[in-house]
Amino acid sequence: MSPRRKLSEARRRQILQAAVHVIAEQGLCDTGIKDVAERAGSSPALVIYYFGTKDQLLREALTHAESHFYEETASALAGLPSAGERLVRLVQLSCGVGDVPPGILEEWVLWLDLWARAPRDPDVARDREAHDRRWRQTIAGIVRLGQAAGEFAPVDADAFSLCLAALIDGLAIQVVLGDPEVPAERMFDLCMATCARELGFAWDAGDRARVLGARAGRAASGAGAG
Repeated sequence: MSPRRKLSEARRRQILQAAVHVIAEQGLCDTGIKDVAERAGSSPALVIYYFGTKDQLLREALTHAESHFYEETASALAGLPSAGERLVRLVQLSCGVGDVPPGILEEWVLWLDLWARAPRDPDVARDREAHDRRWRQTIAGIVRLGQAAGEFAPVDADAFSLCLAALIDGLAIQVVLGDPEVPAERMFDLCMATCARELGFAWDAGDRARVLGARAGRAASGAGAG
């Protein structure tokens, strides 16, 4: 890749990251090309040159955030020896609790905008379908790995992945909206209780404390047991 091409790609990524931050803070409707350009230290003309429209910028910003999430997830899961540990870490990253990289909440806010536009925009709908398919396949792959190792019950991996993905999506909406009954830790507890119950493995307050820290475990003693 030529130095000019590398610079162009780096600038494009910088604009996408700026878009993620601005859209998460202001919402898509209140975000303009100028806002993104200012955050990126660029010009509106350059943003338009790369992305054309605000809708296209949203689509690519979410893809950028999703790709970053999967890179972080792959790195986090690579060194874990069991499917059970991988599933717990995957749920933890999805909920944004404990020792996880920042930015999960921003990505969920982008998803709210994507869901709102998908029923009326075929391109956005196509992107939504691809992202969700990839996510469900990731979950199902971990389940099948656990079943092969005798860690998980012989459930339908695809059906389970659909249910868990939908549970995560639904609870994440409540977390983003600031529902006092659904903080991120409660989201994690509900998701883990569902995983343990459906896949047939043990999960209790001690396990929760080891994942989130002893202080969090004491604060919600027994909350993770299904």
